[in-house]
Amino acid sequence: MASNSSITFTIAFNDPDLDSEELDEQAQRLVSELRQVDEVDEVSRVIDPNPPVGNKSDGGFGVGLLMAEVSAANAKKLLGFLGDRLGGKAIEFTVEGNGKKLSVKANSRQELEFASQDFLAA
Repeated sequence: MASNSSITFTIAFNDPDLDSEELDEQAQRLVSELRQVDEVDEVSRVIDPNPPVGNKSDGGFGVGLLMAEVSAANAKKLLGFLGDRLGGKAIEFTVEGNGKKLSVKANSRQELEFASQDFLAA
């Protein structure tokens, strides 16, 4: 695995106990936190190509969605960061890079690490 190849994480908060506004708040908070992490090359909200009628999100962002891009060398650090912030919150994410794609649903750091270990082993 080349150390300069990038890995893209598309992260979705999916806690059924939260409404769309609360999910958006979680996503916005995580975007702000990730912007402070040196290992993260890029982070942004995900634009919803088909926003629902009456969508309150500015700019048509997907509810509770964000995207982060890191180098392959920093992917494990990002997973550790995400795991530390899960705190029992349910998230789903898709990881793409080096010709591989993985979809993960996790509620804890342990689930996150277990589900992604094969993807990051190279």
